[in-house]
Amino acid sequence: MSPITSPDRELAALAKALAHPARAAILRTLLRRGECVCGALVDRLPLAQATVSQHLKVLKGAGLVRGETDGPRVCYCADASSVVRLRDLVHALLERRRESPS
Repeated sequence: MSPITSPDRELAALAKALAHPARAAILRTLLRRGECVCGALVDRLPLAQATVSQHLKVLKGAGLVRGETDGPRVCYCADASSVVRLRDLVHALLERRRESPS
């Protein structure tokens, strides 16, 4: 059995942040739009503002999303380097599978 590595822990944390379909939809929206205020996300999702804010908090805590205060509003955007890191971690996971004997 192989040991649990730092990349394994990192992948698990990022996957946990995306473990809700609303968070995946929020991240996808931010990647497509570039940046967005919370209210615009609420308009796109069948969720209450407080629920969207909670999901943004989880994504932000995992580093997948950044938020900048603009007066009374917070403008959110996807953190491209974290999304690329997630992609690379998943790719590495799949590569390990190919390298392992069946």
